[in-house]
Amino acid sequence: MSITSLLFFSCSKLSRNPIPSLREIGGPICKWNKYSPTHCVSLTAQAAAVMGEDEDDDYDLHSLLQILPRDIHENIRLGSNQAQLLEVVLDLGRLPQAHYLGVSGRQYLRNSEVSLQELEHAQDAVGEFGGDNRAGITGTLHRISAIRSRNGSLVGLTCRVGRAVRGHIAMVQDLLQYGESILFVGRPGVGKTTVMREIARVLSDEHHKRVVIVDTSNEIGGDGDIPHPAIGGARRVQVPTPLMQHKVMIEAVENHMPEVIIVDEIGTEAEVQACRSIAERGVMLIGTAHGEQLENIIKNPTLSSLIGGVQTVTLGDLEARSRNSKKSILERKAPPTFPFVIEMRERHYWITHRTEKSVDFILRSKKPLVEVRRRDEQFNVVIERWKQVD
Repeated sequence: MSITSLLFFSCSKLSRNPIPSLREIGGPICKWNKYSPTHCVSLTAQAAAVMGEDEDDDYDLHSLLQILPRDIHENIRLGSNQAQLLEVVLDLGRLPQAHYLGVSGRQYLRNSEVSLQELEHAQDAVGEFGGDNRAGITGTLHRISAIRSRNGSLVGLTCRVGRAVRGHIAMVQDLLQYGESILFVGRPGVGKTTVMREIARVLSDEHHKRVVIVDTSNEIGGDGDIPHPAIGGARRVQVPTPLMQHKVMIEAVENHMPEVIIVDEIGTEAEVQACRSIAERGVMLIGTAHGEQLENIIKNPTLSSLIGGVQTVTLGDLEARSRNSKKSILERKAPPTFPFVIEMRERHYWITHRTEKSVDFILRSKKPLVEVRRRDEQFNVVIERWKQVD
């Protein structure tokens, strides 16, 4: 049974003032009462269970542990919280450490320092690193990132656990049906790539869309020539080097006729222009960008075109007085490439912007009205509409 079929929606009457949804064109997929600013998406016990790891995840974790020194491998394997493992950090001359989901700080894995021989053994087990100093393990979603000295020698490894987690899609289930592009922003480790992977599976398998993933570091579809089953029926095109991501994005549209393009870590001017070109061809874009909040994208001269761009406009005296503003003001330059921006503040606390309206509000030094999407203590998705948040 699919995650979609396990969802049921309920609403409550909280106000008699009609409040339209953030979408404004039609209503969300749930039976939302137009008089209510809040609705809940409840998960049955069976659906909530799907939020756990995939069945083959134990094998995937074993594959990652195999590249680590044996004593570190055993300490993690015998630990009670290996299911919450986020990453293992090996730095030359320092104690090896692990970071776990929901636990602040680090946990040391032994009392002796990491040696150069141990780092080289792990590097040999992984294989060749790309131009971005990243590598993967074939058939898994794990990512190994290298730190090198000035002369190029290996001095550190970050071994990040990649998991196929289902259930995150409930947070944006109602937005996907409209076919409009969505940009996710958030700090590293908040789960952006996991969400990309799950959206790819749902759009391809349940919405029956032609989905193509532009996978620069093989982080979404996993390492190797055969994509990980976590992306469902979505197709994956690999990128030889990070500098070619924008070219592969355009090539994917021109050669493979996708209805949806999914791309992780949009960060250069060329990639921004590729996104605008793809959007103008009527293709739905799902992407992530560097930044924690919408304001970071507005202030970033490279990325601001994703939200329409910003320009300085000089007002006449009468117009300035009527607006009660200075004569030189900032305005949005063009329609946004991504009609929706979602700030992933935490794994289960998201802020959804209708980009056009929120950018205009922010440029006028006003707080935008947004949707707050979160999970409550019963793991239900609660959507609070038209709120002002910091």
